[in-house]
Amino acid sequence: MQKELLSVLGNLLTNAISNSGKQQGKIESRIVGIDSGEFNYQIYTPPQIQNKQSLPVIIFLHGIGQRGSGGIVPTEGTSGAVVRHYFAQVPAIVLLPQCRQGSYWSDPVMNEMVMNALAQTIEELGADAKRIYLIGVSMGGYGVWHFASRYPKKFAALVSICGGSSIRTGDRFDALARRVGETPAWLFHGADDRVVPAEESRQIVKALEANGRVKYNEYAGVGHNVWLNVLGEKGLPPWLLAQRQSS
Repeated sequence: MQKELLSVLGNLLTNAISNSGKQQGKIESRIVGIDSGEFNYQIYTPPQIQNKQSLPVIIFLHGIGQRGSGGIVPTEGTSGAVVRHYFAQVPAIVLLPQCRQGSYWSDPVMNEMVMNALAQTIEELGADAKRIYLIGVSMGGYGVWHFASRYPKKFAALVSICGGSSIRTGDRFDALARRVGETPAWLFHGADDRVVPAEESRQIVKALEANGRVKYNEYAGVGHNVWLNVLGEKGLPPWLLAQRQSS
């Protein structure tokens, strides 16, 4: 599962640009402090960072199976080399927070951790604050909608893969859409998903259609492993990296 998720993120973005360069970036660990203590997170910095370019930031929110405290990306040995290969041509800083065991992205502590890590990353690396992107898979897809609705003017684009509304009661979809506003979004779901029903994404799309900036791909006969289908969507990377906050 971990290798598949990493390949989604790496291949998703490397498909967008030339693979002519061979220089690899770095995957490093960082610590961010919040009131309840310190948390580790990881960042990928591409070779372009050496030219002091103002690069975008992609926040990748993992699924429930990657919860823990040791980091979701191996950095040493063969596994680390494979990961660096996946990320080698990604023209962006990738922020890789990790949700603690028993927690969810919408929990107050996890929310604070992610946003503090983002602020710290932007300050440290001089990232482009108008090009902050959210990608989430499964539990991470729910996380995308949590952060997008809570910070509607923070993100330039959203990618939700087999996710669902972060609002658990009442008006779960129209209320979400009102909070998200006009942020461009692209959703993906398998029609036969038995873990997160496709109806979750369908209802979000229906609620967001009024803003005219939502795209949706649903795959017949596909279950929860829809991220494998997302790899084939060649139009996704250039669409994502072209988005920019206008204000």
